[in-house]
Amino acid sequence: MNIKRLKELIAPTGFKIGLLVTLLSLIIYSLGVPILHVMEQKVYDLHFRSRGAVKPGNEVVIVGIDEKSVDLIGRWPWPRARIAELIDRLGSYGAKVVAFDILFSEPDHSSGSVVLAELAATVRDQTARAALEKAATDADNDAKFAASLNKYGNAVLGYFFFMSRDEIKHRKENKGKDADYYIASRYSSVRYLDKGAAPPVLPLALEVEQNIPQLAKAAKSFGYFNVEPDRVDGVVRWVPLAIQFGESYYPHISVEAVRRYRGSPPLLLNAAEYGVDSIQIGQQVIPTDEKARLLINFRGPQKTFPHYSFVDVLNGKVPAAAFKDKIVLVGATAIGIYDMRVTPYSGTFPGIEINANIIDNLLRNDPISRPDWIVVFDVAAILLIGIVLSYIISRVRPLVATLITIALLLSYGALNEFIFVTWRLWLTAVYPGMTMVLVFGGVTTFRIMTEEKKKKEIKEAFTHYVSPALVNDILKDPAKLVLGGEERRLTVLFSDIRGFTTISESLQPQVLVKLMNDYLTPMTDIVLKHGGTVDKYMGDAIMAFWGAPIWQEDHPSRACKAALEMLVKLAELQKEWEARGIPRLDIGVGISTGNLTVGNMGSSTRFDYTVMGDSVNLGSRLEGLNKEYKTHIIVPKYTYEDIKNDFILRQLDLIRVKGKKIPIKIYELMGEADAGDRLREAAGLFEAGFAGYMARDWDKAEAYFQKTLAILPNDGPSTTFLERVRTLRTQDLPEDWDGVYVMTKK
Repeated sequence: MNIKRLKELIAPTGFKIGLLVTLLSLIIYSLGVPILHVMEQKVYDLHFRSRGAVKPGNEVVIVGIDEKSVDLIGRWPWPRARIAELIDRLGSYGAKVVAFDILFSEPDHSSGSVVLAELAATVRDQTARAALEKAATDADNDAKFAASLNKYGNAVLGYFFFMSRDEIKHRKENKGKDADYYIASRYSSVRYLDKGAAPPVLPLALEVEQNIPQLAKAAKSFGYFNVEPDRVDGVVRWVPLAIQFGESYYPHISVEAVRRYRGSPPLLLNAAEYGVDSIQIGQQVIPTDEKARLLINFRGPQKTFPHYSFVDVLNGKVPAAAFKDKIVLVGATAIGIYDMRVTPYSGTFPGIEINANIIDNLLRNDPISRPDWIVVFDVAAILLIGIVLSYIISRVRPLVATLITIALLLSYGALNEFIFVTWRLWLTAVYPGMTMVLVFGGVTTFRIMTEEKKKKEIKEAFTHYVSPALVNDILKDPAKLVLGGEERRLTVLFSDIRGFTTISESLQPQVLVKLMNDYLTPMTDIVLKHGGTVDKYMGDAIMAFWGAPIWQEDHPSRACKAALEMLVKLAELQKEWEARGIPRLDIGVGISTGNLTVGNMGSSTRFDYTVMGDSVNLGSRLEGLNKEYKTHIIVPKYTYEDIKNDFILRQLDLIRVKGKKIPIKIYELMGEADAGDRLREAAGLFEAGFAGYMARDWDKAEAYFQKTLAILPNDGPSTTFLERVRTLRTQDLPEDWDGVYVMTKK
């Protein structure tokens, strides 16, 4: 590989910068930046709010320990006789499952049964002792609760696993360790889908906070109500459906409630090489992640599921049909009881309603999916978006690049939301979006830096040839570099060296080149100084124009000032050239103002910013007329009308241009308005002579031309017209002679 090819490969471009930024996005993705993780979680939450609430099934209802119940029954916790009454009421209504999102870990001392039992133990009279023991039994609320549990057999009691040593330490300090465990419900077995798969690694519980034995022995089903708030923001999005405790795997209370609702089929864990594949309730297979976690598909905000007040159920104010064959969740909904969680919908969401959402997900088998292949998708999305966007942005204008990036961001967001709502699939949003922003920012920044450098280089190069205003205009809007033009009223200038061909034949090529550079450089600078655009060089001739691309209200005046300054500069150069033995050079200038077409003209591959129109041709011909009148600067009447108050001019003649029928007045530009009375007096005398000439008053004309020569001894126009007068005196002029000079050359 040659050096040139190697330099091309390593030279930075917008596309390569985009690829580097894409690689940076992949590195950031692999590192798992916490703030981006939080942003991704918030986008997930936003999906739910954007989607809105969806109607759940009719299998789940909630009996809430709400503010109304607390007001009427009293401060929580209540005597468990009240709980027993609820079970009896729900049992009589035909509730299929009653799951308690409440932990009964302490005996109920509110009835005084313990005091009566202790008193009975101190009484010696058998009859009195028996009466007290019976009274203690009748007053035992835990016994009443246990009796109701045993009678209907439809209850699922909740318990809580301690997952950290700090929690266990706190528990031991406060109540000691239970000798026995009463959490009989568990996964019956593990089914291995892959040969040789290891036992699944699940969240490991270190200890359990369970219900008192009296109640636990009366119940037939149990489930923990642990959930898994995100460690960063505390939002509940996942729920572990299985936790390992000792050698066994235990189900979440929602799983156990569904199992009981389905007629108590066995619970299975399906394990693969990567961990848990799914849980199985009878024949129903529910996909999970490798840790047996479920991504909750929240149905909506609070009260999406039917809610009934605990006290209304006890008082028979809720119809039996509301509970017939339903899963009834019993738990706290009053904020003061503090069973509140943070969810995508709210910062105060009752824990019991989270369980209602989980149960409905299990019954419908429609949780949100975050599949294992999501990593492959993320990498592919980052790469595809980064490469495609890098290619596009590096080739379009910044505004178009901005619009494309915004459109792509919105399109990806809309597609992400559509997939979430339609297929319940949580795709990564932040990292692909971050890639779009980084690629756009990186490529655009690079282009701004390099294009500014290129603009500076272009400007420095082209300001030698065209007006800086034109360069700036094109740099601001490169679209102007297209074929086509527009019509404007402009002023064009032609200058030419008289007798250049003869002079060039007498000089060595090197001397001639230096002479032309010495001449054209200051003349070009003068044009540019006065805001003109150098259209082209034609050997020793210069063509320039004013009024485009940037409009100049005073464009005729600018052109005239430039022409006068060119004569002053030429006088300085003549002194230098004479000292070097170079023949004296003289120039003629033609200026013309009129409607011209200006723009880029030529072929689709090569074109010039130039002007076209009759005024261009007229300007060129006026420049040639300087030889006829021995003048330096000639302008037509169209220019004269714009500048007559700012300059000293005299009418030279009335001419008819070749190819035109209507004659036009032409004027010599002699100097600026403050050039002195001498020029102004000479101009007046000459015009008086010209008036006599046009009236065929040869004596008057000759007299005034002589007076002009007295002021300007070498005045070319005066000598020219004196020669004409001498010639015309000897001729018989036709009656229709109008004095118009006819140009026979272009």
